[in-house]
Amino acid sequence: MEIDRRKNFRFSEWAPESGTPDSGETDSKGTETPILGISSSQLHNRFFSAVMKTYAKHKQCGILFQLLQQKYRSPELESQLEEPWLRDYKDSMFFLIDGLLYHREKHTSALTVVDRDHIFLILQECHDYPYMRCMSEERTKERVASTDWWPKWEKELNEYINTCEIFRKANRKHGKKYRLLQHIEEPKHSWETINMDLVTGIVPGGKENFNACLIIVDRFRKSMRCLPCHKEDTEMDTALLFWNNIISTCGVPKIIICDREPKFTSEFWTNLYDMLGTKLAFSTAYHPQTYGLAERMIQTMEDIIRRFCAYGMEYKDHEGYNHEGLPFYQQFNWLTTHSSTPPQGNHPHW
Repeated sequence: MEIDRRKNFRFSEWAPESGTPDSGETDSKGTETPILGISSSQLHNRFFSAVMKTYAKHKQCGILFQLLQQKYRSPELESQLEEPWLRDYKDSMFFLIDGLLYHREKHTSALTVVDRDHIFLILQECHDYPYMRCMSEERTKERVASTDWWPKWEKELNEYINTCEIFRKANRKHGKKYRLLQHIEEPKHSWETINMDLVTGIVPGGKENFNACLIIVDRFRKSMRCLPCHKEDTEMDTALLFWNNIISTCGVPKIIICDREPKFTSEFWTNLYDMLGTKLAFSTAYHPQTYGLAERMIQTMEDIIRRFCAYGMEYKDHEGYNHEGLPFYQQFNWLTTHSSTPPQGNHPHW
């Protein structure tokens, strides 16, 4: 599969137009709000019409349409199908809705696409688009599988990701586990026990020239806050940031787990914890035994931030990179399936 990333496909060209019944929101200047993820329910009918037109030019789709519209099976037509179309048809994995061909995989149905431009568009939106963060193969696979299908899509997805320079630079292996597990009492309420870490070494950006980010994870709900800051901030600056954004809105945590960053181990912070009646527990960034999931979430968010702004400054607005994407990233964490916690029940915010 030839990969040409110079092509600038964007799903935003298929976004609902302003003033139409299925129109999306626009900003104060009336410009189009970019789509931050693939959601077939938010796309304009023109996109589905374009997909339908490609079916007429595709031999396998044409045969499938005839087979699915007949009441009885036709061995003659089936013999013209190639793999994997034939195998999936015999397994009843194809069905038609309003002239569109869908592919069923267990409990998930995905739109069948066959046009190469549409396929490149999907790969770019699911992996290259800034808000998709050039994440891992597993995360990109989840996004593609939930919306679209085409033959050998997993193989093409692997090839596409392996040619991504940002992914190769930012992807890293985590060190082996060392030391014994430090037991932390399980919290019973939100923001009762938190993990906190400071991410530095970020390219300065935005009006305030932020070059660091304070990441705070709630152990109870597995939610997080990302607070842009400066590496040069004093202990007092970091404490005020924590006070204004966490204590003022979420209350005083009982236990704070953090690494041995000087900003968290200074005498000032120790006295602050004593006044608040908060227990302070230390861990290290590459030894997440204190609380593995929270530390892993922090490391994942650190990778996300570095992918976004540290390599080549590819994602800019008209004033250069800004940190306005951080609130979206911390909410986007809910949209990904964590391997240690399979989806079940309702969203914690509901």
